[in-house]
Amino acid sequence: MRRILRWLVGLPLVFLVIGFAIANRNSVTLSFDPFKSVNPTLYLTMPLWLLFFSGILVGLIVGGIVSWWVQGKHRKAARDARAEALKLQAELADLRKQQQAVAAPQDLVPFNGGIL
Repeated sequence: MRRILRWLVGLPLVFLVIGFAIANRNSVTLSFDPFKSVNPTLYLTMPLWLLFFSGILVGLIVGGIVSWWVQGKHRKAARDARAEALKLQAELADLRKQQQAVAAPQDLVPFNGGIL
């Protein structure tokens, strides 16, 4: 089902992207010079589709980095909780061993012939 849905959504999306790239293959000038608009010092000439998809790619990368950075406190809390749980499990295992060592001799009550 997922495979069919992927093809039903993905195939038209691929055709739209290819159509967009073919329709916008004319070159545009991206200027990085705010003071000279006619003859800029820093500029880049590329097809419009490449500029569009480069912007999307840069946005995805920056968004991923920011998301990773912001969620760092949650990852640290999970690491701390995991370490605390391991420490408490080890402590519980030690206490169970101590309890078994103390309880074992009490289970052995000497038999005195039925007289209390």
